[in-house]
Amino acid sequence: MFTGIIEEIGKIKSIERHSNSIKLTVAAKKIMSDMHIGDSISTNGICLTVTTFSENSFTVDVMPETMMMTNFKNLKVDDSVNLERALAANGRLGGHIVSGHIDGIGTIIRKYNDDKAIRMSFSASPSILELIVKKGSIAIDGISLTVTDVDSTSFSVSIIEHTQGETTLTSKKIGDTVNLENDVIGKYVQKMFAGTRNNASADCDNNINKGISLDFLESNGF
Repeated sequence: MFTGIIEEIGKIKSIERHSNSIKLTVAAKKIMSDMHIGDSISTNGICLTVTTFSENSFTVDVMPETMMMTNFKNLKVDDSVNLERALAANGRLGGHIVSGHIDGIGTIIRKYNDDKAIRMSFSASPSILELIVKKGSIAIDGISLTVTDVDSTSFSVSIIEHTQGETTLTSKKIGDTVNLENDVIGKYVQKMFAGTRNNASADCDNNINKGISLDFLESNGF
């Protein structure tokens, strides 16, 4: 588990390409201090497992499922990436709960200065947008950010000066893609309500999905 608080910016040192997967070597400094084989490292928001490491770099394998769900298919040598080690049990949850399991790709559609902040807007698929709420959390390339606006086709965030300097996000241009992970709490709530609706539907003689209603709550003891 991660928090979305980026520890440092690493650089892609090499890419070994296979038919549907890649092996990455990433140059880093700060996070190497307590590196172990098998550690989980969030790399642009993707939870990857360290297979080997040296004094100033580590290697990870990126599997076909990850290649399909993320923008790593476009990754190049010397690209910068956001890095975060897994949350220690005695650490502070400064951002929000981030699993490192990407839900899909967003595209930058707007970017402009707002006093000291930079506002950015992203288009995304309906399946991602339906789980985004205003003032809620989202991980963009592994960065924990607060949603300022959301509609049926896009959402926006405001990036403070500190985050601008500590991550790669504001160096990206309109048209560039990012990895998106929805708030895991929203996913569980959606799953819970979907199950409740299905159960309610199965109990109806006409098999119509009626969802949550006052009648349903009363009949179930609420």
